[in-house]
Amino acid sequence: DETASLDTGRVQRLVFCTGQVYYDLVAAREEQNADHVAIVRIEQMYPFADAQVKDILLRYPITSEVVWAQEEPRNMGAWHFMAEQLRPILEATGREPRYVGRPESASPSTGSQKRHQEEQAEIAREALTVGAVSRARKVRMIARRKVR
Repeated sequence: DETASLDTGRVQRLVFCTGQVYYDLVAAREEQNADHVAIVRIEQMYPFADAQVKDILLRYPITSEVVWAQEEPRNMGAWHFMAEQLRPILEATGREPRYVGRPESASPSTGSQKRHQEEQAEIAREALTVGAVSRARKVRMIARRKVR
């Protein structure tokens, strides 16, 4: 669960993640003073600890957005597995897990350290901004249309 001392009643977004991106998110949250975001690090993906995740979700408002953040492209990493695990848990609340990370790609990285850092910063910004997922996805879709 979240390790920082946050007012759980003020949390508007609950971000689940695993690996190095956790530290990037914590650093970005401190930098942005985003105390409305709780960050939960999943350390063991399988077997999935659904009872523990349910307990964590109960600590926060039922209206808080639930996000999975990862640094890998959407078609890589743990997104599909985590979405499959989180959907049944969230179903009773009418919430859907949202994805924050790189768009689908044939390559796991950009090949450019500068571009990688820019994308990491964008992932952190999107993960910490309530309601940002849908806006960011629309921007990416529009940008892809312009490229074609």
